[in-house]
Amino acid sequence: MGSLYTKLKVFHYQHKLDSLPVEVDDIAPPVHIRIKPTNVCNHRCRYCAYRAADLQLGKDMVDKDFIPREKMLEIIDDLEQMGVQAVTFSGGGEPFCYPYLAETVRKLAGTAIRFAALTNGALLEGEPAEIFAERATWLRVSMDGWDDESYARYRGVKVGEFSRVLRNMEDFKRLGGGCFLGVSLIVDEENWSEIFNFTRRLKEVGVDSVKISPCVVSNDGAKNNRYHQPFFDRAKELARLAVSELADEGFEIFDAYHSLAETFVKEYRWCPYLQILPIIGADMNVYSCQDKAYNLDEGLLGSIEQQRFRDFWYGGKEKFFRIDPAVHCNHHCVANEKNRLVLDYLAADAEHLGFV
Repeated sequence: MGSLYTKLKVFHYQHKLDSLPVEVDDIAPPVHIRIKPTNVCNHRCRYCAYRAADLQLGKDMVDKDFIPREKMLEIIDDLEQMGVQAVTFSGGGEPFCYPYLAETVRKLAGTAIRFAALTNGALLEGEPAEIFAERATWLRVSMDGWDDESYARYRGVKVGEFSRVLRNMEDFKRLGGGCFLGVSLIVDEENWSEIFNFTRRLKEVGVDSVKISPCVVSNDGAKNNRYHQPFFDRAKELARLAVSELADEGFEIFDAYHSLAETFVKEYRWCPYLQILPIIGADMNVYSCQDKAYNLDEGLLGSIEQQRFRDFWYGGKEKFFRIDPAVHCNHHCVANEKNRLVLDYLAADAEHLGFV
């Protein structure tokens, strides 16, 4: 298996890279789009970034919003026509709460577009699960609690939901198909000591991969690090132990548990990745990125409620440069390192390219 998490994937799309700068007239389609089909969620996670007061993500989110059926099918038609490579369904809310998910992914399965989803796994059953198992590229379940009682505390759900999610994952693997099933283990002050044991249990369930990541508690990098500092070294050791003792050819562990930058300040003045991986929200707005979804002041690129996505995308390039990362993005940014790589690529002197 190749590298799943490399930051260099976009460099396989040279035409897209070369279309990015403001002085280039060409507008190429996004490579990848995240679609948030609904803001309705069946869990109430205490650390949810969309509902946490200390995070800017989700600032203007309306819980009841969802993309109407006809609009969603129109979007899929546009993405196919434009040549978009991949779609990921995520929250906002829980994608499997979306009433038209089965119809949507059935339509996607008839195109060349690869698709995936982030989910809490509680509704991973029935026709949507069958289509994902057979046709999706990957599915990742977000988890935190390590047993029924702790899971209920984390997510504001009834005791027993944890067992239900594990059963759903086991059943999903029994469906066969080629979908890569992963779990995102969100580490905080309560569950860090369970990293090894819980990862071992997930391997027994049959998942293909576990990604170990820190819980982000604030827009301030130093505050995040202070939160994790009391248990960071011990948690990191358990993550290393899991990799050394549990990972093998059939079970991948991606240790993404790390300290965050002390500051989230950006020195660059435009964001390449908003042209590479934009977000379509359940409010039918297009946002720059995952970290600015539902932020109307600083993340909004425009609305597709009254126009097709393809017309919005190709209707002028100025919207891609309204957001100045040095001014508007002094917060956690999943694309920051990838932006730096792309900007470095674009800044190479043409007269010296041969001197590799």
